[in-house]
Amino acid sequence: MSRSHQSTDHVALIATLRDYVEQIREEGLDGLPRRAPDAALVAAAEPAASRDPVAGAQPPRVPAASGAVDLFSKYPGLESQSSLEGVREFIGDCRRCKLWPLRTNLVFGVGNPAAELMFVGEAPGADEDLRGEPFVGRAGQLLTDIIERGMGMPRSEVYICNVIKCRPPGNRNPEPDEVTSCEPFLLRQIDIVRPRVIVGLGTFAVQALLKVKTPISRLRGNWHEFRGVRMMPTFHPAYLLRNPADKRLVWQDIQLVMKELGRQLPKRGGV
Repeated sequence: MSRSHQSTDHVALIATLRDYVEQIREEGLDGLPRRAPDAALVAAAEPAASRDPVAGAQPPRVPAASGAVDLFSKYPGLESQSSLEGVREFIGDCRRCKLWPLRTNLVFGVGNPAAELMFVGEAPGADEDLRGEPFVGRAGQLLTDIIERGMGMPRSEVYICNVIKCRPPGNRNPEPDEVTSCEPFLLRQIDIVRPRVIVGLGTFAVQALLKVKTPISRLRGNWHEFRGVRMMPTFHPAYLLRNPADKRLVWQDIQLVMKELGRQLPKRGGV
């Protein structure tokens, strides 16, 4: 192998590791996991220039999951619920996964049941668990600023929820069985609200919805499709608290969302 090829491979490997570390940081973990990125991911790495969020690269549009498995069959009667109140009543004092003994409150969702715009995060945190409402801690305050100051919309005009409804211990990532237990409820929320646009907040939420492992740095800024709804992935507000320089990238994504909704940005809008 020539030196030039070796150099290209090294650049690609470094870029892959950089995206992997970015994902770990965004998920809020204090240290790196012991397991390195999958060998298949490293082998399929692209040159760094194609994954640089500033370079304007346009990765392929990611289709929604095929839907071959009827998730609603897991909970007979859920699909017939025609209101958010009905879905919440159906969930009840949920004990369908191992998180229920650890929660203070189940965190269902909040906002306009006929919203044009829906925000989907990954899971409740400590503040959300105490209040039973999504995005009310520091990250939630930043999301509120993005909605109200940046977009010029009352928070009550949008709908906000999470992939799972109970807080994982220590704010760890939701585990596959927990996502499987909660996913039908999220899908019913989306089907009832029928938003024009979904904003996916952060690595885990977006990957869980789209069924991909692509880093958020490559997914954000590009439109995707989920259950027939236009979806814009962007960084999680908690990530922005630790990396304020990337607020400009979120603002780019929000501008695309506002354009899709046909809304004018406020004169002093921004993130």
